[in-house]
Amino acid sequence: MTTAADDPAPSRTSLVRRARKIDRVLAETYPDARCELDFDDPFQLLVVTVLSAQTTDKRVNAVRPVLFGAYPTPAAMAAAPRDDLERIIGPLGFFRAKTESLLKLSAALVERYDGQVPPRLDDLVTLPGVGRKTANVVLGNAFDVPGITVDTHFGRLARRFGWTEETDPVKVEHAIGALFPRRDWTMLSHHLIWHGRRRCHARNPACGACPVARWCPAYGEGPTDPVAAAKLVRTEGRA
Repeated sequence: MTTAADDPAPSRTSLVRRARKIDRVLAETYPDARCELDFDDPFQLLVVTVLSAQTTDKRVNAVRPVLFGAYPTPAAMAAAPRDDLERIIGPLGFFRAKTESLLKLSAALVERYDGQVPPRLDDLVTLPGVGRKTANVVLGNAFDVPGITVDTHFGRLARRFGWTEETDPVKVEHAIGALFPRRDWTMLSHHLIWHGRRRCHARNPACGACPVARWCPAYGEGPTDPVAAAKLVRTEGRA
């Protein structure tokens, strides 16, 4: 199979075309791609995204009903006893640091924004524990404001696809944003994250079972035999 790895460095125009083709194929491959964190409102999404650091979405989703059943609003969470919060989110790891973040974050929402999650990147990143990645998750999925979420999967795939050589998340965000229409940014993030969790693993990617292999310069980093590669494919994200 002829792949992008066999071609010379692409021009800017061909890079854009190839990138958008990959995204279209990933959209067809993962028609249900979405944020895998459960949430009912912007505050819940902000909190669960903060909690998802160094753990899995599935574990965060498991504690979410208890957490928001007890503390459904920023005001309630800001006033929560520290010990109670630590007990609820204990299974997620780093629970002391995460409890501190939730208490400070909730208090900041109450004090600065009348208990409402602000729908602007510049405001979100001023909140305790909230960086650009978290802010873009909230903007794209709670407010329909396009944003690129550069997590470990997105950054890895952007480099494997040859879209950028940058490693700094902010530089990756800007570099990839220049290749796609702004309206596509949020779904692009979901497509790459889903693909990274299911096929294009950090170690041993399922190259022989990859729907975008022909356009990938990194084809061959994992097994190219279809049978061997199929065994690496996950039907859902990391447990």
